[in-house]
Amino acid sequence: MEPAERRSQLRRRILEEMTVDRMEVLAGALDLAKQFLRLSSDGTVEILQLGRLGGKAQILLYLIGKMYAHEAGLAATSDVGNSELLEQLRIPEGSLYPWLKTLRDKNRITQSRRGKRVLHSIPTGLVEETLLEIERALAENPPT
Repeated sequence: MEPAERRSQLRRRILEEMTVDRMEVLAGALDLAKQFLRLSSDGTVEILQLGRLGGKAQILLYLIGKMYAHEAGLAATSDVGNSELLEQLRIPEGSLYPWLKTLRDKNRITQSRRGKRVLHSIPTGLVEETLLEIERALAENPPT
């Protein structure tokens, strides 16, 4: 077998067996996500049970919600800037930045820059795992 043909077969297998389709991941986790999130027609993400969640969980859920909003065509992008997190989650700056750093250091979120703006997103492969972790945490600490 020629090298070009082997490379072509390997490429095809990688694409068939290893690639993650974002839409499939989000569709698979939709029922779980609906327990925690609502989206408005302007792409705003509302987190349900906000008062029962810690700051890092709120950030993760917001990023997941933004991913759903983007896929639904309600938001131009799934990336979220610091100012949006501050405004929508009402988290003080002094708490937001350390939580974002912790999430980045643990590879739970990614950070990118667009000009002077710092943007955050959650890797597609972590969506379902994150939702399951939050579901477990809430089940272990029922409302009083």
